[in-house]
Amino acid sequence: MELMAPDSLDRQVRLMAFEFLATQTSIHGEILPWAILSEGFELEGRRVPLIGPQGIFKPAVLAEMPLSITTKAVNPRVPRPYDDSLDDQGLLNYRYRGTDPAHHDNVGLRLAMQRQVPLIYLFGVVKGQYLPVWPVFVVGDDPASLSFKVAVDERRLAERPGTEAMQAAEARRSYVTAVTIRRLHQATFRERVLQAYQQQCAICRLRHAELLEAAHILPDGHPRGEPIVSNGVALCTLHHAAFDRFILGIRPDLVIEIRQDILDEHDGPMLRHGLQEIAGMRLVVPRAAHDQPRREFLEERYEMFRKAG
Repeated sequence: MELMAPDSLDRQVRLMAFEFLATQTSIHGEILPWAILSEGFELEGRRVPLIGPQGIFKPAVLAEMPLSITTKAVNPRVPRPYDDSLDDQGLLNYRYRGTDPAHHDNVGLRLAMQRQVPLIYLFGVVKGQYLPVWPVFVVGDDPASLSFKVAVDERRLAERPGTEAMQAAEARRSYVTAVTIRRLHQATFRERVLQAYQQQCAICRLRHAELLEAAHILPDGHPRGEPIVSNGVALCTLHHAAFDRFILGIRPDLVIEIRQDILDEHDGPMLRHGLQEIAGMRLVVPRAAHDQPRREFLEERYEMFRKAG
């Protein structure tokens, strides 16, 4: 068998990894389990996993530079704010492996930075479930804080440093990175809420995951609208839309109310069964007390509903 040049092999592995992720996310959705990522794909009879026990991961088929970096899921009782992984330039801070800048994993990421080689970022949503983002690039190294700077981008920068085009591209990278990190945390919020509510709508008990969403009790832009389970309710798309538009309200005692004009309206069976008949029903909440909706959040949201009505 003819041996492939190291640079050619590295490029082929990364392109195949990106194609593998595109295929798997089209089949399974944007969140993939450890089993799929650790199994990976085959290249000339060799298995190429995309994830390993350490955060900075280089499969055996690659000689020098890692293929992926991973952030493990955090404890749901200690929620991570949307922006705590970003610096003031909108770039992701990714911690070194250990405290030695010369550790071979850190050296590998530094080499990826110097060569501007694309990587995969695997964000832990809940235990054993990851949302992959690709390509990402290491764009800075800060030994003082034992961290690298990572940017999300859809293409590799070709402009030379110092040019206006380069500056515009860097600004775009920062924006794309910030938006992506926010999306990752929103996905984390959804998965944790759905997990707490046992993958069912808290009102109608619909169990089709593709039709379930995590509704914020206090909205995302509210000062207390944190992405924590106790500020969320698992709802189907219909009831989520009705909740967001103040057609449906949840009292602090968990009883569901429907706006009076909707109750008085005459329409087809969807309105009758989907909304009118749920008035007076009680919300189904998680068994764990720390996952149940906070009363003070419900009180404030219910006041919004009453004023809207």
